[in-house]
Parts: sequence; C-alpha cells; structure tokens
Amino acid sequence: MKKLILIGGGHAHVEVLRQFGLQPPADVEITLVSPDRHTPYSGMLPGLIAGHYTFEQCHIDLQPLAAAAGARHLPANAQALNATQRVVTLSDGSKLDYDVASINVGSTPVVQGVEGAAQHAIMVKPVAGFLTHWATLIERVRAGSVTSIVVVGGGAAGVEMLLAMQHYFAKQTPRQSVEYGLVTDAPQLLAQHTSGVRAVLTRNLARKRVAVHCGLRVSRVEAQALIAMNAANIEQRIKGDAIVWVTGAAPPAWLSHCDLNLNDKKFININNNLQSTSHSAVFAVGDCATIAGAAYPKSGVYAVRQGPILSHNLRAALSGTVLQMYTPQPRALALISTGERHAIASWGPLALHGNWVWRWKDSIDRAFMARYCG
Repeated sequence: MKKLILIGGGHAHVEVLRQFGLQPPADVEITLVSPDRHTPYSGMLPGLIAGHYTFEQCHIDLQPLAAAAGARHLPANAQALNATQRVVTLSDGSKLDYDVASINVGSTPVVQGVEGAAQHAIMVKPVAGFLTHWATLIERVRAGSVTSIVVVGGGAAGVEMLLAMQHYFAKQTPRQSVEYGLVTDAPQLLAQHTSGVRAVLTRNLARKRVAVHCGLRVSRVEAQALIAMNAANIEQRIKGDAIVWVTGAAPPAWLSHCDLNLNDKKFININNNLQSTSHSAVFAVGDCATIAGAAYPKSGVYAVRQGPILSHNLRAALSGTVLQMYTPQPRALALISTGERHAIASWGPLALHGNWVWRWKDSIDRAFMARYCG
C-alpha cells in the first residue's frame, strides 16, 4: 500500500479530499497533517470580521472531508521534510514516511527586519491565531483601552481587513470612538490594480476618515505605536493601540529545514505539473510555492484553480500515469469588500462597485463553501 501525505489544509487540499471522497484511490493510505480541524476560506474572512458571516459559514470542517476520503487527520504542524529520504518530521517529534507528499500550507506575513513586529503586532496569519487576537481586541475596544487601530499593508487584504474592522466596531460599539490608519511602503494603495479601482477605494477611505500613509517603510513596532521612514529617511511615529499586520506573503519558516529546491524568497520551486523542481515525489501548491519563471500574485484564487489538477496529479503520481499541466491564468477577478455589504470588482482595466457587487461576491463565496460543507 502506498502512502500519501497532505501537509496543510489549504484551498487546494480541500478539493483533493473532496475528489478522493467521491472516488477513493485504491491501495493508498492517506494522512492529512493540519493543526486545526477547521480551515478558513480566505475570501470570506473580511466578511467574518465585519459581522456578515459566522465562523461556521466561512470555515471548512476537515474531519468529514478526511473521513470520506479514507484519510486520517493528524492535528500537528510539519516541522521539517527530508525529500531525499521521503520523511516528514512533525511538531510533536514524530516522523512519517511517504511515497508521495503534497504541501499546501499557505504563507505568513512579512516581518523580517522589523524590530518588535513579532512581539507587538497582530498577525493576520495564521487565521486561527488572528481570530483569537480579534476576540481580545473586541473586548479591549469595548473597555475603551483601544482608541486607534493601524493596519500595515496596502494591498487588497489590508484594505479589506481595515474596513471590515471599522464596520464591525461602528455597528457593535458605536459609543466608542476609534481612529483608523493604513500604512504601506508602496507609493500607492492596491499597486496591482488599475487607477479606477484605486480611485473608488480612495474615495471610500476618505469618506470613512481613514488616515492613509503611503511610501512609509515600518522599521519598528512598539506596544502602542509604529516607527516608519519615508523616502527621505525622515522618521515618523504613528500611534496605534492595536497594530494589525497584513503585509505581503513570506514562506513558513519550516520550509528552510527542507532539502527541496527553494527560490530566492524561500518559496518552493515547482514546475507546471505542480511538482517540486528537485524532488518529483513532492507536490506543492498555493502561496507556499511558485512556478519557476511564472509571474502571478499570491492569492487564494490560484490555489483554488490548482486543486482539481493537483487531485489528478496525485492520483497519477501514485499510479504511474500521465500528469496534467497547470498554467496560471493571466488575470484573475478580484472582488474587494469595503466593510459594509458593498464591494469593488477589479478585472483588467474594469472597475465596478456597488451593493450588487457584494451580493455577487457573496453568492460566489457561498457556492464555493457549499461544495465542502454539505
């Protein structure tokens, strides 16, 4: 009997489990390694924070998916992988051998080189840890000990998170006055989107009195403030009773303890078959991996698209049949929520916005979740 290890419960692996549940592979022992039973759907996280969704509505229960696929679920993290010997070391010190392994563990916010960020900032990933901090932050706002919140990160995720938090507190704690700030080292917000999208979003932020600081590189985080440098190397201090970190993607630290081929940013190098470029028995998808020579953003949209091809290729690798190729789509639809039940659609040069866009996004998200939460 061959052994398949799925490391992580990300968007692609839930699709692998679903398809294996519909048609379990013969003579294969499947192990899912994931520290949490419930895996979040990133597209609905801002809606959860804003109060539009419950935890259950935007988290996938891995237990029934794993059971249907005949897989055992080990609630642990991977700590190292020896791809030459085909052995995974878990956080409890145990070791698992495998014939084929797949890695779908996402990414972490970039904090390297920022003094105090790990100690004082609230990291948006991993999501389970963030939700624990979010519950504490709600109580701190209600108690009046938090009167300013600063989000570090000027991409869509950072903007969505700030506006979601602002919407929640405006509805749930209207008597508590909270100021909001957004800090990014980029010269403008949403650098990967068009000027039309940025214009709509800028008006939205201005109307909601969010202080936007572009072109500032954060050098230090303190308990109630951050220190940042502008292009002229002039230091600025920005007050924040709570600082939420939603910067670009960094690979999980444990990948550095693997003998896989990594790129210069320490993400796993993969080919168009979603295989490691150095060890063909290891597949990797989502934010933790990058197709060598391809340029595409770290976004859950790509992990979702990789899921069906990964499912096919894991079966093929176990049975010795032909693999399929994955090609990242040249552009992806982005539906950016703005706190309330309103959203902006970004597609190439197009920028559309309105309540109807949020309803469209909501229907897409609920349809995705329905595939895994039957």
